[in-house]
Amino acid sequence: MSVLIPASVSHSGQQKPQAELVAYYGDEPIGFSRARRKAGSKSVLIKVQPDCRVIALAPDSASDVEVIKAVSKRGRWIRQQLSEFERQQEHIVPRQYISGETHLYLGKQYLLKVNVGANYAVGVKLLRGVLEVYVRDASPQAVKAALKAWYRIKAREVFRDRLEKLMPQILWISELPPFRLFDMKTEWGNCSPNGRLTLNPHLIKAPSACIDYVLLHELCHIAEHNHSDRFYRLMSQVMPQWEGTKLRLDQMAGKLLV
Repeated sequence: MSVLIPASVSHSGQQKPQAELVAYYGDEPIGFSRARRKAGSKSVLIKVQPDCRVIALAPDSASDVEVIKAVSKRGRWIRQQLSEFERQQEHIVPRQYISGETHLYLGKQYLLKVNVGANYAVGVKLLRGVLEVYVRDASPQAVKAALKAWYRIKAREVFRDRLEKLMPQILWISELPPFRLFDMKTEWGNCSPNGRLTLNPHLIKAPSACIDYVLLHELCHIAEHNHSDRFYRLMSQVMPQWEGTKLRLDQMAGKLLV
């Protein structure tokens, strides 16, 4: 199972969206893509992406008419999500990777300072609230690559540290589960049937509570791979206020993924 970006969850192994369909909320059309949902799932799952794509995951047994009806029923929620992401996109400025920009790390904004020198060891240091980037040329590509590598290093360190701290709450496993990092545009994380976690390194830009939410979500899937009542009971046990934290992460999605 996976924690989707921004606000829904989906089964791993899902196919890419295929059929383009249109539903209506009142007189307002909602264009969406239909994708196949994992075998055994009976309901239609709807997700809205930060780029304002709407996707309906449905079992093969559901007709297009049934899927359109399901999307129409969620029309109000879909429009709210679309409005929020449209609003966020208005304030997202493309990165130039130059000194003076701010970049997120663990939910806080840090000033970027680019240091260029032919003999510099390429890397990043966080010093006194400033992300000091050392590169051999000042091209945006070089600065971006250095930052990306640093984020991945910090993600691996922080995610492992948070997992170790959360383990005492997770009574259904006895050892730290393996995890890997993988850049994803639609998921914060997912859990394989054998308990291996895949985590999005962009998550390291989010506050610690949001990181914990994703980790706990995936750890709960080790005990209950579907989004059943038991799964949500487990989530509420290990993180009573998870819904508010999830909403906070959803609202930050556009900023975290740039």
